[in-house]
Amino acid sequence: MTRLKFLFTGLTSVALLFMLPGLVVAQSNLPACGPASQLDSEYAVHVDKKARCFELRMYTVDPSRINEGEFNGGIDELHQRFREEEVAIFEKYGAEVIGVWQDLSRPNTLVWMLAYRDMEHRDQVWADFAADPAWEALRSKYNVPLQRPEVFYLGNTDYSNLK
Repeated sequence: MTRLKFLFTGLTSVALLFMLPGLVVAQSNLPACGPASQLDSEYAVHVDKKARCFELRMYTVDPSRINEGEFNGGIDELHQRFREEEVAIFEKYGAEVIGVWQDLSRPNTLVWMLAYRDMEHRDQVWADFAADPAWEALRSKYNVPLQRPEVFYLGNTDYSNLK
């Protein structure tokens, strides 16, 4: 699996993660995320002592693969999947879904942000989500061909309104 890391505004890392149809595979060695005490000193200086782990994810539909093989939808179906139950499944396992957006510069891209206590909590939420039979049923119902997601791990600063 390939994972690229880049520095992003001095506060976080960007990871492009390998994507199975509709499911991101858990990876080891993801950047730390959460309270300042859990971060490398170069990041901790700007992150709140009680920061949560924020994860910004961008999913872009691959239009060339819509209705190929097992794929049965595009951006409308992706939005419906989130609307119908995907957000609720994440919340069921303790993630806070901060928001879900339509990227207005890229019509095939959905953007969403989740918050967790820390990276350990994030990993547990994703493991529980992946094992939930409701997720498998939802993914089968709305099996959308996605490109590799863009994923940003963010730590709120001590002066941020969002905590």
